[in-house]
Order: sequence, then C-alpha cells, then structure tokens
Amino acid sequence: MPNPKTLGVLLIEGFADWEYPLLAASACEWFGIGVRFLTPGGSAVTSIAGLRFADGAAFEKEDAGSLDALAVIGSEVWSSDAAPDIGNALHTHLAAGAIVGGICAGTVPLARAGLFEGRAHTSNGRDWLLKATGGYDGSGGYRDVPHAIADGPVVSAPGSAPGTFACAMLAAMMPEAGEQVAGMRAMFAREYEQGAG
Repeated sequence: MPNPKTLGVLLIEGFADWEYPLLAASACEWFGIGVRFLTPGGSAVTSIAGLRFADGAAFEKEDAGSLDALAVIGSEVWSSDAAPDIGNALHTHLAAGAIVGGICAGTVPLARAGLFEGRAHTSNGRDWLLKATGGYDGSGGYRDVPHAIADGPVVSAPGSAPGTFACAMLAAMMPEAGEQVAGMRAMFAREYEQGAG
C-alpha cells in the first residue's frame, strides 16, 4: 500500500483560526492525507482568538520532497518586519513537486518569493497585497475574485474563502479525486442557499 500523501500546514504567531481547519480535517477524514502542523523553529504560537498551539514541528527541518503540499496560513505578522523569511523554502518545496498555497496574509510570502510571477492569483485585494509586499513580481496576474485560484502548483485565496481554499488545495494534491472534491464543494455551498437566519 503506498504511503499517504502529506500536507504541511504552516502556522505562525497570530495565525487565523478559521483558515486551516476545513482543509486539515477534510484532508485527514475524507482523503486519507496525513497532516503535519509546522511552526517556525517548532516554537509555540498563539492564534488570533488566543488558541495556543505548541505541538508544531520545525518548518525549517522539512526536507525537499517531505511534503506533497504546503499551506501557508494567514497572520498579520506576514506583512510586518517580524515575518519569517520562507522564500527559499517555498521554492525548494515547489521544485520538489509540492503544491504550495497561501490564504489571506499567507499569500504575502508567496508573492515576495516570486511564486505569483506568470500565474493567476488572488488575495485580500490587489492594493492590499501590493502594500503588504512593497510591490511584487507578477502583480499583473492578480484576479479580484472571492474564491481560491489554482494556477498550476500554486494556490491562493482571500481570507474569506477557507472553503474554496480547502477544495483547491485538495484538488491540486489529488487530481484523481476531482469528483469527490466537487461533491465536497457542493456540500459546503448548500450552507448559503437560503441565506443567513
């Protein structure tokens, strides 16, 4: 039996609580994908809502080829001077065949690393991403859409789109499971059919 695929989920200080659970849980429960939570140096980090996460493995120790996909979760820290520099690591994992995705401010390190050059992508707004990065190569490929975009092995999403981010990441990881991902997307969409309340 082949080894299951592995998804790395990178969390840093101030990570957004709502951006990773759907992806991580769906990957495990419905697709049999192993999930590895990563933090800078393996250190404890605290979410926006105050959840303290102390069980992460050190992101820097993940070798090329150890992950089939890497999801960079948003945090305001990504657009600050305190952001960890993960550009080389992103290129290393991408070159080794991993899918690389960023959601919300998690798109900032992807943009800074040049992963959006020549690729359609999205985030929390074109002007927002330009300001957060100080300008980045490939900004002409920005698409102002409310859902995730996958262009080859690179996935991006605004912070308001954890559902389509999960679907796009899973579809990119497991193209053979397209029907299953489509069913998952349709199931989530039904939540909004009759509106709120």
